[in-house]
Amino acid sequence: MKGNALVAQTGGPTSVINASLAGIIAQGLAEKRIRTVLGCHWGMKGLMDENLVDLGKERAATLRALRTTPSSALGSSRYKLSEQDMPRVLDILRKHNIRYFFGIGGNDTMLNVHQVETYCRQNGYELYGMGCPKTVDNDLFGTDHTPGFPSAARFVALSVLQAGILARDMQHVDQFVVYQTIGRDAGWLAAAAYAAKKEESDPPHIILMPEIPFDRETFLGAVETAHRKYGYVSIICGEGIVYADRTPVSASQVKDGFSNIEFGAMGGTSAAMMLHRMIGDAFKFRGEFQVPESLPMCAADRTVTVDVAEAFRLGQQAVRLAVRGESGLMTTIVRRSSKPYKTALGTIPLNKVAAKTKPLPKNYIAAGGMMVTEAFRAYVAPLIGPLPQYARLRFHPVR
Repeated sequence: MKGNALVAQTGGPTSVINASLAGIIAQGLAEKRIRTVLGCHWGMKGLMDENLVDLGKERAATLRALRTTPSSALGSSRYKLSEQDMPRVLDILRKHNIRYFFGIGGNDTMLNVHQVETYCRQNGYELYGMGCPKTVDNDLFGTDHTPGFPSAARFVALSVLQAGILARDMQHVDQFVVYQTIGRDAGWLAAAAYAAKKEESDPPHIILMPEIPFDRETFLGAVETAHRKYGYVSIICGEGIVYADRTPVSASQVKDGFSNIEFGAMGGTSAAMMLHRMIGDAFKFRGEFQVPESLPMCAADRTVTVDVAEAFRLGQQAVRLAVRGESGLMTTIVRRSSKPYKTALGTIPLNKVAAKTKPLPKNYIAAGGMMVTEAFRAYVAPLIGPLPQYARLRFHPVR
């Protein structure tokens, strides 16, 4: 089927999401069955508003620069397509002769692509819908990791490494530091902090993940033990940590367009703030909390080279499969080996990814639930690359 292609970026960005967009555009413009590549300006909201742009008219230099440009170049939104939206979506697709539809995003995006592809098929409109994975949360099923996670994981590891050195050397001023990572339902990014840890005394000392119910007394006991052993405490928490009854530690009740809780939104408290308050109340320690929020999603200066390359290849592959007649799939990364790091490209049906969350495997979580294992280090190390080695004084006493 010859026609136009349409691509949308939805949800939060990553530092390499535009590399996937560049891959889709480059391959789309090279395919004889695709006349041009259109883009949804502002994600699915742009689709509903018929706010479409012709990416085929962009300058070649601009398209090349997309590979290393942070954030979402097309503009994003958290508009969730409903069944009531489908007739209008089909009318817009027909009007612009769109026969190939690509969504770059997380599990909610895959749900939207699945809905559009299914509705068109049921109504006799020939459309090939493909998903291209994206999320720093790394919580999509069927792929070894998602583009954006390696770079965000490196951001976290470097931040924890450098902030940990500061905390160690300033422990007579601040006795603890709490660093919060993105991760609504999965602790992949919080776990990434472990890459900075070489010795037992190195930060982080405590990692709190959404997969493990939070218990205040157990946490405070771990804080007391770490402070007694090391003189300070480095704590990492995922934004989505919850109590056993699933109440968010952040106490947030604000929800986004996909009905997901917005942790710390609208001036509310973050999980890191709540932990800071608990420690201060229990021990009268002075400390600080660090909440970078969306910075790991757009930090182009800490992008991992392999992350950019994989994101671009996944975009290309989505187009190649679509013009061959494949549909209803998300392109994936399949790890062949970690040493040396080798991967291949694969696919997974959209209905196995849509609106689902992949948690950290149990073998990556250490006993006690507040640290990760060496198995996780083996998984994440080739993704983030080597970390810098900083000097540490020996403190030879004067006699």
